[in-house]
Amino acid sequence: MTGAFLFALVSVFAVSLGGRDQLLAARLADRLGKGGGLLAVGALASTLSATAMAAAGLALALVLPEPAADMLVAFGLLIAAVELAWPRRAALPDEPTHSLFATLIVLLARQLGDAARFLVFAFAAGGSAWLAGIGGAIGGTAAIALGVFAADELTSWPLRAIRLVLAGLTALAAIVIALNVRGIIG
Repeated sequence: MTGAFLFALVSVFAVSLGGRDQLLAARLADRLGKGGGLLAVGALASTLSATAMAAAGLALALVLPEPAADMLVAFGLLIAAVELAWPRRAALPDEPTHSLFATLIVLLARQLGDAARFLVFAFAAGGSAWLAGIGGAIGGTAAIALGVFAADELTSWPLRAIRLVLAGLTALAAIVIALNVRGIIG
């Protein structure tokens, strides 16, 4: 049981490195300051998005037979791998209002379709949905906190290379799970 929590926490944090939400938080911290409001909004967005994806994964897992739910895990991982490998646009949109509510909406929108939340979806579909959701929320919050507090240093990291390696590992995990479900290996 605690394995789902720890695996979700660590993998969501790792996969969030260089993610759109983390880079937005880092750039906003540079522009607006590294205040607690930005961190609180990031934590709220991470919690809401992880909860939504955990609920979606649980809902599908409850209605699907076990082999189909396992294949859903593989598809979730594959979608996460594609999102990780997708090139990023470096430009940050202007923030004319400096509104924390607007920041919450933008962060939430960016998180709902990112690789980290697809991992939460996949882990939830595989079982222990709420532990995966809690681990994903904490891992996402930690990634946002890193973006806020290491804002000026984050852009010097080899984020593209990190994300490509993580995409390859995630795709490999998806392939292994899919082959196992089909009975080809294992």
